[in-house]
Amino acid sequence: MRTKFPDTSRRREDVIQALEAMKAGDADWQGGRVPLFVFKGSDTATELTRDAFSLYFSENALGRARAFPSLQQMENEIIDMALDLFHAPADAAGFVTTGGSESIIQAVQTCRDYNRAKRSAPTHRGNIVMPVSGHPAFDKAARLMDLEVKRIAVTGDFTADTDAMDAAIDRDTIMLVGSAPCFPFGVFDPIEALAEVAQRHDVWLHVDACVGGYLAPFVAASGRSVPAFDLGIAGVCSMSADLHKYGYAPKPISTVFYSAPAYAEHHGFEFHDWPNGRFATTTIVGTRAGGPIAGAWALFQHLGRDGYTAIADELMSGMETYRSGVADIPGLKVLGDAALSIVSVGSDDVDIFRVAELMQQQNWVPGLLQQPKALHRMMSMLHVASMPDYLGDLAAAVDRVRAEGGDAKIQAEY
Repeated sequence: MRTKFPDTSRRREDVIQALEAMKAGDADWQGGRVPLFVFKGSDTATELTRDAFSLYFSENALGRARAFPSLQQMENEIIDMALDLFHAPADAAGFVTTGGSESIIQAVQTCRDYNRAKRSAPTHRGNIVMPVSGHPAFDKAARLMDLEVKRIAVTGDFTADTDAMDAAIDRDTIMLVGSAPCFPFGVFDPIEALAEVAQRHDVWLHVDACVGGYLAPFVAASGRSVPAFDLGIAGVCSMSADLHKYGYAPKPISTVFYSAPAYAEHHGFEFHDWPNGRFATTTIVGTRAGGPIAGAWALFQHLGRDGYTAIADELMSGMETYRSGVADIPGLKVLGDAALSIVSVGSDDVDIFRVAELMQQQNWVPGLLQQPKALHRMMSMLHVASMPDYLGDLAAAVDRVRAEGGDAKIQAEY
C-alpha cells in the first residue's frame, strides 16, 4: 500500500524517535560489519568533518561564484592541493564533483568533445577500451552518450592486459582506461605501460583512481611500495579520485583532473538561450551541497601529509594483519597482489558464497565477487578493531562449509 502524505504535524521528538527506530534495523557499520560504503580515518577527523559540514549545511555550491565565494575559494584550494599531491603539470586543471560516477562521466564527456573537436567530426561516436575490471560508471557514461565500450579480459594476476587493449584500439577509439586500483580485485593496472600505448596511438588515457587516489600517496609515504599511477606520468590525460572515500570527507564529493588546458576547456557546461541568460556549471548536477566541500577542505588543513600518512600506515598495518589471518585459514586465498585496502578472498575447495551466507548469519554484511567467486572487502579504520572477530567467524564458517557441503543461495551484488 502506498504511504499517504501526513495530514497533521508531529512533534520533533516523535519524528526523531521514528528515525532512530528505523535506523536500528540497519547494519552495524560503526562496528566494521559493512564491507564498503562508509569510510573512517580517525575519530577527530570524523568530528571535524561533521562540524565543517554543519557550518555549510544550507549553502548551495551552484551559487559559489555569486553568493558564496568561500565555497569557491575552498574548491580552488582543494584542487590546487590535490594537483600538488598527484604530481600534475603546472598548467593542469581540476574540478570538484559529487562522486566518482560523476567524475568518470564528465571525463568521458570531456574526452568525447575534445576528440570531436580534434577530428572536426561533431557527431563522431567513438569507443572506450578498458579492462573487464573497470568500473560500470564508464558504461553508464557510454549509454548516456551513445558510445561503445570494449571490455577486455584481464591477465592471470587480474591486471589490465596491455597487449590485448593495444590490439583492440581502432580508428574510432577515443579513450583507454586503467584503474588505480580496480574495485573488484584491488590491484593496480599497469598505468605506465598503458600510457605508452595511449601515446603511440594518440588516444586519451583516463586513470580511475576513485578508490586509491587519496590513499596511495600516503601509503607510499609510509614506506610501502605503490605502483605509479598519477598525473605525473606522460600520457595520462585525466584522472578521477574520490574525496569521500580515503579523503574521509562527507558524502558526496569527488574530483576529476586534466593534465592540459586543451582537455579541461571541454569540461564545463554553458547555456544562454533562456530568459535568465547565461547558465554555467562544472558538474552534471546544478545544486550541490556546500557541506562536503567544507569538510574536505577542513580535513586537508587539519591532517596534512603527516596526518594522512599516519592513518594510511595504521590502516595498512591492519591490512597486513588481515592478509596474514586469511592465509592461516586452510583453503582460502587472496586474489591478486592487492596493494591497498581492497582484498578479495576466494577458495578452490569450499563454496565461498556459502561461507558468505554463514557470515551474514553472524551479522556481517558480505561483499561478493561473481567472477571468480570471492568475498570482497574495501576496508578503512572502521574495520581494524573488528578484524579479530571477523577472522574468527570466517574460520568457523569455512570449517562448517567444508563439513556440510552443499550450495549457496546468495548472489553477488554491488
